[in-house]
Amino acid sequence: MKQVQLGKSDLLVSPICLGTMTFGEQVDEATAFNILDRSLERGINFLDTAEMYAVPPKAATFNATEKIIGNWLAQRPGARQQLMLASKVAGPSRSMPWIRGGSPDLTGADILAACDGSLRRLQTDVIDLYQIHWPVRSVPAFGGLYYQPSDNEGTSIHAQLEALHTLVQAGKVRAVGLSNETPYGVHEFVRLAEQYALPRVATVQNGYSLLNRSVENALDETLHRLGVSLLAYSPLSFGLLSGKYDDTGLTGPGAPAMARLTKFESSRKQRWGRPEALQAAKRYSALAREHGLTPLQLALAFCYTQWRVASTIIGVTSVAQLDECLDIWGTTLSPELLKKIDAIRWEMRDPAM
Repeated sequence: MKQVQLGKSDLLVSPICLGTMTFGEQVDEATAFNILDRSLERGINFLDTAEMYAVPPKAATFNATEKIIGNWLAQRPGARQQLMLASKVAGPSRSMPWIRGGSPDLTGADILAACDGSLRRLQTDVIDLYQIHWPVRSVPAFGGLYYQPSDNEGTSIHAQLEALHTLVQAGKVRAVGLSNETPYGVHEFVRLAEQYALPRVATVQNGYSLLNRSVENALDETLHRLGVSLLAYSPLSFGLLSGKYDDTGLTGPGAPAMARLTKFESSRKQRWGRPEALQAAKRYSALAREHGLTPLQLALAFCYTQWRVASTIIGVTSVAQLDECLDIWGTTLSPELLKKIDAIRWEMRDPAM
């Protein structure tokens, strides 16, 4: 895989990124070590984590993923030098009282303290890409459809950038990014960075898949024109696009017991659990099979080949799953097939946005 540059930063990463939110919940430490080893062996130099992980989020597993990665790095001398390591500071608590006491804000001091905590857990001196996990202000994220004006906007974007600047100046962070952002947010972060000589965001990490192409509704133009890279998360929409739920539904007889949408009720209550999302996933699965592909191949090849995507974040629970996802790299989709994908989207839109 040819490495790609993230935004206007000096970070060069593989076009597939290993997402790690399963580590500490669905994946124990020993299995996580095996996945990390195999990922590095196969040329993946980009890891993404967050202080909030593991997922689904809960107090008992808060910070668990970063600790596992830190333990792995401590036992693999030289591995850190081969990797680009990304992490994220959680935004306002979103009903998670174990994060900063349930604060409805994310202050500059919070950002500084969170980064120091991540550095300790990851057992590293620097985080290559440090991202704000979700906006401080009110935005339609995580399945929300509509923007609602709010007087409780919290810490300003300028103040957030100043905190990130402090981290960059201290050598704790190399580049900065956003996640679950809107076109307005990206423009404002870039405008203020350029006006006040503060760190310019290199990336935006948003959901992007066959079931959620909302990035294509103006955010893609924003990123393209401003020179900011898209990191696509949930390319399989929490497993819906793998085809494993096609015959059983999420909880019916024969449903995969250890899969996240079957195992975790909290996940089913999110956008991935919408009946419309499963119905659309079945349509894409059938389309894949009509063209001699597996549902997994169609879903990942769609993300892997999009000009909009700099790196696709894949999450796995085993080495076998990792290999299967990586082996799809290089698969192409014909213009005819892409037109049929667009036809399904026109009919069913973005049910997991």
